[in-house]
Amino acid sequence: MTAAAEPGGGLTHLNAAGEARMVDVSDKAVTVRTATAAGRVRLSAGCVAALRSGNVPKGDALAVARIAGIMAAKKTPELVPLCHPLMISGVDVLAEVTDDGVELRATVKTNERTGVEMEALTAVSVAGLAVIDMVKAIDRDATITDVRVVAKSGGRSGDYRRAGEPEGAA
Repeated sequence: MTAAAEPGGGLTHLNAAGEARMVDVSDKAVTVRTATAAGRVRLSAGCVAALRSGNVPKGDALAVARIAGIMAAKKTPELVPLCHPLMISGVDVLAEVTDDGVELRATVKTNERTGVEMEALTAVSVAGLAVIDMVKAIDRDATITDVRVVAKSGGRSGDYRRAGEPEGAA
């Protein structure tokens, strides 16, 4: 397990007594920050066929996943205890059927004092849950996998791109 360290050597999310705390970001600069996360839902061939043909009994699974992801990004501070409430200026959630399931990608943007990686991860995770909810009658083995931050920009730590990820993410 790793944690970001403060300049003095302490962990940022622990107080002097070792108790969890929300980091004070009031001295940080307000900058444009973007984060992109990705993940996938692995599905059976029959479920992929149903998605491609529009024959999912509950309706348009991809549309529901996109809206669920957008809503989840906005609710992240309610779900992740030490996240700061942020004014999110944009959320884009993509859901694409592939031969083995659904690929998900969420990009979140803000002009704030802290980043939006958790919001992007939450968007992808909940979009994946929505896909599973929509197709569970067809595929009980549906599995969310590989949820990860693929890129971020802005802030003191600068830009980041996960090795092997395509350009254009974040």
